[in-house]
Amino acid sequence: MSDAFLTIDAALGEGADVELEIKRSRFLTRIRRVSTEEAARAVVEERRSAMFDARHHCSAFILGPDGRIARSSDDGEPAGTAGIPMLTALQHNQLTDVVAVVTRYFGGIKLGAGGLVRAYTDAVAQAVAAVGTRRVRPSRVLRIDVDFASAGAVEDQLRGLVLPSGEQVVVDGVEWSDRAHISVAVPSVCVGELEVSLASLSAGTLTAVQVDERWTDQPG
Repeated sequence: MSDAFLTIDAALGEGADVELEIKRSRFLTRIRRVSTEEAARAVVEERRSAMFDARHHCSAFILGPDGRIARSSDDGEPAGTAGIPMLTALQHNQLTDVVAVVTRYFGGIKLGAGGLVRAYTDAVAQAVAAVGTRRVRPSRVLRIDVDFASAGAVEDQLRGLVLPSGEQVVVDGVEWSDRAHISVAVPSVCVGELEVSLASLSAGTLTAVQVDERWTDQPG
């Protein structure tokens, strides 16, 4: 996995709605956290359907930990005056896994190309400021095998375990089969700390085996 990345401070499918008025034109921005192109386009189409009387539903989205997928649309505005400025505003904030759609209701006064660029840029910047950002980082999921008699006590210790770096161990759950298999998640950089802590807690009898990787929102 690559390094941590930034997205908006919201759960998947959630975000913020803001409105900006310039010379009687209304710019209604919806920003949402998404993880797929299908989800991003669904946000745009939902807005288009709900506000069918508006002429323009300009959009931009960025996806992937490295921001490799980036798309934008002027949706009838003069070329380069809406989608690209919106995309640039997202990139300026180093965001990914995010979609922004700006619905414009024309107020009767033309803004000109430069005015439109500023308006769409400001609309997205305002939405980002309203929702905030959060960091997402790579985590490792590890399995700790414990005998039945010790499982309860070990699980309790793990749920309250804070590593030397200050990171807390997250217990995902327990699978019962031949033994108790406790799954925990920690930031990738903290695997060594977990191993040392386990050895200390169990006099060297417990070890952790990596079973998966995932992206995890960083608290705070």
